[in-house]
Amino acid sequence: MKILIAGVGNVLRGDDGFGVAVAQTLLSSNDFSDEVDIFEAGIAGIAFVQELMNGYDALIIADAVDRGATAGTVFVFEPEIKEEETSPLDFHRSLADAHYTEPTKVLTLARALNVLPPKIFVVGCQPAGYDEFGAEMSPAVARAVPIAIERIESLVKELDQLAEPV
Repeated sequence: MKILIAGVGNVLRGDDGFGVAVAQTLLSSNDFSDEVDIFEAGIAGIAFVQELMNGYDALIIADAVDRGATAGTVFVFEPEIKEEETSPLDFHRSLADAHYTEPTKVLTLARALNVLPPKIFVVGCQPAGYDEFGAEMSPAVARAVPIAIERIESLVKELDQLAEPV
C-alpha cells in the first residue's frame, strides 16, 4: 500500500506549524518502508496536489485543527470531502487562492483531478492559538507532536495490515 503522510501548516504562525513539525520529525527519523512518503506541504497547496498525482492508496494529513478542545488534544478522523456541484467557473473561483492554504480545498481539487486516495485520515491537534505572526508553537502543541507521530505510525501499520493478502 502506497501511503503519503503530509504535514500541513504555516510555521510562521505558532501552532499552525504543528503539521510541518510532525513531518519534519518524521523525515529526520524515517522508519517507514519505501511505500510511505513524507511530504512537508506547508501552505503550498498546488505542490501538495502535484504530489498526490504520484498515485497513493492512502493519505494521512497532520495539521492544526480547531475543534474547541483543550490545546494539545490530538484527534484522528476521516474528513468528509463534499462533491462539488458547481459550474467549472464557480469551482475555479472557489479555489482562486494560488496556494489553496486550506487542506479541504486541496482535497477538493485532488478529487476533481481524480488523484485523491481512497483512504484519507487527519491527525489533527487542537491549537492554543495561530493568529499571531511570528509566534512560537505553544508548549501544549509541541508536546502533542510525538503523540501525533505515534498515532500516524499506528495508522500506517493498520493500513499495511489491510493491504496484506489473507
